[in-house]
Amino acid sequence: MSKRAAKGARAIAIFGGTFDPIHCGHLIVAGAAARRFQLDEIYFVPSSRPPHKKRQELAAFAHRYAMVALACAGKARFVPSLAEAPDEADASQVFYSVDTVRRFREQHASDKIYFILGADSFLEIPIWWSYEALLDSCDFIVASRPGIRLEALRRIIPPRLLSEQKARGRNAIALRESTVHLLTSVASNVSSTDIRCRCERGASIRALVPPAVEDYIHRQALYR
Repeated sequence: MSKRAAKGARAIAIFGGTFDPIHCGHLIVAGAAARRFQLDEIYFVPSSRPPHKKRQELAAFAHRYAMVALACAGKARFVPSLAEAPDEADASQVFYSVDTVRRFREQHASDKIYFILGADSFLEIPIWWSYEALLDSCDFIVASRPGIRLEALRRIIPPRLLSEQKARGRNAIALRESTVHLLTSVASNVSSTDIRCRCERGASIRALVPPAVEDYIHRQALYR
């Protein structure tokens, strides 16, 4: 338990994505974020249909959620979430991150909330729905990749959202209502796209996904 939790408030993070499939890189990022920011819980939120990405064929939500649940099993701080589960009558239902954060804030009113995403995704945030409100709504933990510097993140943030106060820590950007943190202690070349391609070719995905997820993918004949 973190010192914050002992005082009655906790630090939690929302980690959203298609998770098609969830892989070891996601877990490495989550683990690094949990240690760096003393997170009490990380909610893995599979997206029903990401509105800011090009339309693509996704594995059924039920499969993607099942793989997330398997990957989180046995990890006390990792929580699979149905926050963006589609209604049975509308499998293509779109959820917006700003609304998801708002719901979490209503449910966790006294907690500190972070939003975890990769640097590539953060650089695309200006095309997200109501992104300025999203940037104001919580702190961000951005998982870096080779070649990404803090200034690259700063350039895509509208100047009116920036704070005149200097952020605490050299890998952070102070906004008027929140802070963007660059998580530089983690790097992974694993990608869901590569895993799907490997499955199509019948190649091994061992060590790229947790063993339980690998077994699920094979048993359900996903990505073939």
